Amino acid sequence: MKAGREAARSSPALWSEEELWHRREQPAVRSELARRFLPLARRIASRYKSRVERSDDIVQVASLGLMNAIQRFDPKAGSTFPAFASPTINGELKRHFRDRVSSLRLPRSLYERIGRIESATSELRSQLGREPSEAEVAEAADCTPSELDAARVGFDSRHPEAMQGDDDSEGHALEEKVGETEKGYGITERRMTAGKALKQLNPRDRDLIGMRYRERMSQSQIADRIGCSQMQVSRRLKHVLNYLNVMTREPGDRETPPGR
Repeated sequence: MKAGREAARSSPALWSEEELWHRREQPAVRSELARRFLPLARRIASRYKSRVERSDDIVQVASLGLMNAIQRFDPKAGSTFPAFASPTINGELKRHFRDRVSSLRLPRSLYERIGRIESATSELRSQLGREPSEAEVAEAADCTPSELDAARVGFDSRHPEAMQGDDDSEGHALEEKVGETEKGYGITERRMTAGKALKQLNPRDRDLIGMRYRERMSQSQIADRIGCSQMQVSRRLKHVLNYLNVMTREPGDRETPPGR
């Protein structure tokens, strides 16, 4: 019987809080402290209910803050553990929402106001049994109506809606109705590709292309200028254009520039 009582007494679940803090380095003791103060973490986490974060995930973040507080708490400092842990848990939750949940960084003051408004809205909803008015929320969150509006705009900015959405009545998805393919992009790309290909030509062939397409000269006029026959100009133009066609349509196929 005595052995049974001693075995039971060895369980951290039966120890006083003072004993637990004295033996905090033991994993079983830290687990017992976490079990005892988990309701505190859950209560704080409930103030951070959000439309974009699951309750279980919020409680998990609060539990992480609780474990950090258990690790750092000094029982000899004179304060109670809940008084010490609350700022640590709140800080962990605020960092989580600011750094991991938000897709857009906001000023700290605006972020804190959003937190107050969300908390006030949740509490008023529970107290009133209905959706609170803007005036009621503003008063409970200690802000003006304009500050309330700015905070709500900030909240929406943190989590912009994706372009994918439900189909409309005509069967068109949201992303199909916003924007269109810009034809100018293709033209610009082709011009850039052509410019690179022209740089691969020797000066004589670049001049030939320039006379034919920039100056709009006929093959006979080009022949007169450079002192050759029109047939030679025609053959040379065909050869150069074939090369440019390969360079612009099949970038992976790089032949030696003609005439080099």
